[in-house]
Amino acid sequence: MAFSCDVCGKNRLVGNNVSHANNRTKRVFRPNLRTVRALVKGAAQRIKVCTRCLRSGLVQKAV
Repeated sequence: MAFSCDVCGKNRLVGNNVSHANNRTKRVFRPNLRTVRALVKGAAQRIKVCTRCLRSGLVQKAV
């Protein structure tokens, strides 16, 4: 899937918008992704990473 974290694999979730009248329509919850230059196997590469992986230090940014 295109919209997913390259580190942990987190991707979209499907749920419902629920109105005050309890009407339900489908919606999508997308992960908070950032494109970063990171070191992958010793080389700099652009990858999509969720903010949780960035915050946790699972990604080493390339200089």
